[in-house]
Amino acid sequence: MKNAVVCIVLTFLLGFSPKGWTQEAKKIVIEYADFADVNQTEIPDALLLSGHVRMNHDGVRFLCNKAYYFQKENYVKAFGEVQMIQGDTLFMNSKYAEYNGNVKQAYATGKVNLRSPDMNLATDTLRFDRNSQQAYYTCNGVITNRENVLKSKSGRYYANEKKFQFLTAVTVTNPKYVVKSNHLDYYNNSGHSYLFGPSTITSKENFIYTEKGFYDSRKNVGHFLRKSYIKYKDRRIEGDSLFYNRTKEFASASRNVKITDSINKGIVKGHYAELYKQKDSMFVTKRAVAINLVENDSIYIHGKLLMVTGKPNERVVRAYPNARFFKKDLSGKCDSIHSSQKTNLTQLIGKPILWNFDNQMTGDVMHLIGNNQTEKLDSLKVLNNAFIASRDTLGTGYNQVKGVNLFGKFKDNKLYEVDVIKNTEVLYFLRNDQKELIGINKNVTSRINMTMEGNTINTMTFFTDVDGDIYPENELPENARKLKGFIWREDERILDQECIFPDEENIENERLINLHKAELAKENVPMKIRKETLNYDKNNPKSKPEVK
Repeated sequence: MKNAVVCIVLTFLLGFSPKGWTQEAKKIVIEYADFADVNQTEIPDALLLSGHVRMNHDGVRFLCNKAYYFQKENYVKAFGEVQMIQGDTLFMNSKYAEYNGNVKQAYATGKVNLRSPDMNLATDTLRFDRNSQQAYYTCNGVITNRENVLKSKSGRYYANEKKFQFLTAVTVTNPKYVVKSNHLDYYNNSGHSYLFGPSTITSKENFIYTEKGFYDSRKNVGHFLRKSYIKYKDRRIEGDSLFYNRTKEFASASRNVKITDSINKGIVKGHYAELYKQKDSMFVTKRAVAINLVENDSIYIHGKLLMVTGKPNERVVRAYPNARFFKKDLSGKCDSIHSSQKTNLTQLIGKPILWNFDNQMTGDVMHLIGNNQTEKLDSLKVLNNAFIASRDTLGTGYNQVKGVNLFGKFKDNKLYEVDVIKNTEVLYFLRNDQKELIGINKNVTSRINMTMEGNTINTMTFFTDVDGDIYPENELPENARKLKGFIWREDERILDQECIFPDEENIENERLINLHKAELAKENVPMKIRKETLNYDKNNPKSKPEVK
């Protein structure tokens, strides 16, 4: 009998509805209710529905315990266990809701829960626009899917794109990391996140900062631009463009790359770098330079390719080819440099040349040995075809000593004692205390020991089989004043840290700087995701050297 009364009331109301029912906006259809009533005094122009209320509007179903239906406005206020169901893709529950059938907009509050097959949004108040298929909230919301939990003070959900946009204090919690940002676009289907403005990704392994970035939570790879860096316990990686693979613990950086070693007080720079954290190794190319702090001074090492391997305090730096280095009181060049932190041995291999103050040294192989305790240079070895030369301070000639091997000792990073052994030859301009030339010493012997003060030889001692003499200047012709193999290479000398780079790398560096400036001048440039971000294969680029 009750249901019959409800149906009669509904039929009466629907049959005598105003002409507005025939307008373009579809009317809300009341499918069922346990009770229906009209009270023009308390609720004018409204139909009170209660019990198991079921309504429908243009493909969306509404269920609740109680509802006020305003016919003229095509508007519903729903109470109790409110449900809104849009096909099989979107479900919303709340304690209270309002729906305007003319504009297709819903408002829900009280333990709001919006669900789709692959996500769940919980908040206190939510608005949903069916025309644009967008839901948004301005109070705290929590989104849960199979990978992440997202929390924010406000957010918007685009149902068609299955995209969330957060503009205030969003936190994404994943079992492996936590993302924090004030502007994040998240695509639920793909697990892709786009970060804008100051944003961080924190994990046990590292800390990532970016002001424009992308992260794929399914593949655990990311691409970061604009003031971005990745910070490990012992290293910090910066660059205009950073790529990161969390699964492989691999990172690469492009343009204006800077890798800081916080433990060893070292910095590596270049325009492209790759870092393999699990192997404790990295390589850097394109104007690559390693900078290490040695006793309040910096040593700069350059090669077309720089490789740094080994655990902290056991780092090995390799630079090749066309390797060069500079320190305030020491510089040199060769084919390749191998420097071990553990043994404090730096090897210059392949046509090495070394300058210490005004002394020029050459040989087939050179070893520079440091002192771990004082962090200063301790000694030098020049093996095979050793040659040391310096300009005569007051004349036009050159002091020269050559032999098979050379062994030197440093004091305060200055060469102060030298032993040259086997088939040793010397040509030296002798001057008195008044700096007057008194003769030119030219000898052949088995071994020579020299002590030095700055650029001046203080003492010279000859050992066994000495053959030679001191010649007056006018008795030794110019063509006899140079030992065999002598070449003065002052024009190649590296005078500052900028000289370690070949001209072609300086030109490329200038081009990249101008390109970066042009990009910074553009505002709101769409982010272009690097190809390897979505399909990274460690066996791919053929240009990568093998890292052991």
